[in-house]
Amino acid sequence: MGFRLPGIRKTLFAANQASSKAVDAPKGYLAVYVGEKMRRFVIPVSYLNQPSFQQLLSQVEEEYGYEHPMGGLTIPCSEDVFEHITFCLNGK
Repeated sequence: MGFRLPGIRKTLFAANQASSKAVDAPKGYLAVYVGEKMRRFVIPVSYLNQPSFQQLLSQVEEEYGYEHPMGGLTIPCSEDVFEHITFCLNGK
């Protein structure tokens, strides 16, 4: 059973609209901004169902909320941590 993140749908909708105005992400993917340099990653939407990614989003929500200046979903962890999580998810 996964986590429920009540604010995530509204945030993802807003993030998807904002990212589609800048540089479109392919269907089934969304853009996230990671780290201090706000590096843009395009990830599959299916990651949102994975417990490790949900845990990361939960930590981000607790510490920073979902209002970020980039207009998209911003994940202020290190790029190394984010890349490790997505690498592990790619192996599934």
